[in-house]
Amino acid sequence: KMGCHLMVVHRDRRGAMGPIKEAFSVLEHYGVRVRTMNTNALTDEGRQSVLSFLADELDGGSVRVLMHSIALGNLKLLVAERRPQRKTVIDDLASSLSIDRDILENSIQQVFAAGVGELATLVPTQDFDHSQYLGQEDFAQTVANMGTDIVAWVQEIHQRKMFSPDARVIGLTSEGSSRAWKGYAAIAAAKAALESVSRAMAREFAAYGIRSNIIQGGVTDTPAMRLIPGSELMKAHARMRNPFGRLTTPQDVAMVIGLLAKDEAAWINGAIIPVDGGEHVCG
Repeated sequence: KMGCHLMVVHRDRRGAMGPIKEAFSVLEHYGVRVRTMNTNALTDEGRQSVLSFLADELDGGSVRVLMHSIALGNLKLLVAERRPQRKTVIDDLASSLSIDRDILENSIQQVFAAGVGELATLVPTQDFDHSQYLGQEDFAQTVANMGTDIVAWVQEIHQRKMFSPDARVIGLTSEGSSRAWKGYAAIAAAKAALESVSRAMAREFAAYGIRSNIIQGGVTDTPAMRLIPGSELMKAHARMRNPFGRLTTPQDVAMVIGLLAKDEAAWINGAIIPVDGGEHVCG
């Protein structure tokens, strides 16, 4: 709606391209040019090919907004889970109600799956893969992909003199950067690194008119979110503690990206902006 042309870099299988192409066609209805490339944005070759193509497409124009969002990291535990052998709430309830424990547990899980999030504390967490645990290579790859890769893009676009005089760089983080979510250690490290390099870019690139900010979205139902073991429990807890009683949506985040791209947002630099309806302030 702001009149900016779009260059979308993505990496998807050929079989998944049907609905993706439909989404791209919707964007074109806003009267702007939409260019797309299905390539690996994490390699030097991929980045160079994208920027060379973009340079030809700009035709004297410039990059106003760089939105960097890559979900490619390792969701593994640091160590094997050790669960204490003890009676659970379900055991106590089953005994008190004089019903079979398995019947009660199955009923709770069915009602929770139907949307009653208040039962989240009674639903067992999803098991993680115990065949392998996070190693140094896992951390290095995840931090590089989701944390510091943004710097390479900013540096290269700057070196090519493709940024506008009032450019905006935006990344995405989550509460997981400062909270201990099970199996999230590598991604948490990547998000913390992303926040740190954004602050550094906010300072060092300001002389060239480039602003760098991070959006901290609330729990959002996305394909990447669904890959996290126990994501249904995370979403249930988020709904319960969110002041508005719902999850964050991609549209919520997109609207704030639009706000940051406006002239009026020129003095916002080096910030981490929660976009979660107040979820982060509620315990």
